[in-house]
This record gives sequence, structure tokens and C-alpha cells, in this order.
Amino acid sequence: MKKPGAMAGEVLRHVTRKPATVNYPYEKVEMPKDFRGKIKYNSAKCNGCKLCEKDCPAFALKINKVGDKRFEAVFDLDKCIYCAQCVDSCNRDALEWTSEFELAQLDRSKFKVVFEAPPAPAAPIAAEKQTTGSSE
Repeated sequence: MKKPGAMAGEVLRHVTRKPATVNYPYEKVEMPKDFRGKIKYNSAKCNGCKLCEKDCPAFALKINKVGDKRFEAVFDLDKCIYCAQCVDSCNRDALEWTSEFELAQLDRSKFKVVFEAPPAPAAPIAAEKQTTGSSE
């Protein structure tokens, strides 16, 4: 170092300034509106076209058919690179980003998130046949 005291002026200027960091996790941080956090899936809007699955560069998403016009989504959050390609590819707005970013887990199996399809609608009750009485 040619001049060890050259940094002293800079240090003294920053001593009186407010810190640039926050006391996380004790103070929660407000995430921006367009933040790419955990994905939310709306199975009611999904038509099973699988565009999101085909366009995912990390192969972190799989759409499974579970019934007539009913689909479930399986996300591998540890594979996801949060690029938003699946959300952009969905033509039915069935996928959207949330601001949830605290996804750390000790158990790797918890990174697989399954958004199950809603239960199938109940079958209509068959109308009882009305029989005409026969005379005995």
C-alpha cells in the first residue's frame, strides 16, 4: 500500500451513514412487484397443453393428467432456475409468480411440490325410474 491513510477519509464518511443492509431475518423485506419467487398453479385454468413443461429449460415442471380435463402440476423447486419461462409460455394464465422466496429446507424431498387437481365433480344422482303399478 502506497498510502495507508488514503482510506481513512472514506472510512470516516461511512461511519455516520445509515447501513445499506437490513437486519434480516428479524426485519422482513418487501419484495418488488415483479419478483420471481415460488410458482403458484391454478388447476382450474390449466387445459393440459404442456407448453410450460416443454419450455422449461431446467425440466423442473411436469403436468400430469389425472382425469377428464383435470391436471396436476409437479414442481421441483431445487431444479427451478426462476427464469419465468413457464409463466410466459402459459396461454391460460394458470401459472404465476409469488413473492415467496424463503424456500430453504433440510430435507431435499420437500423441494418437490405437487399441486393436486381439485376433486372430480360428483356424478349426478340417477333419477329413480317411476314404474307404473301393475294390478294384482
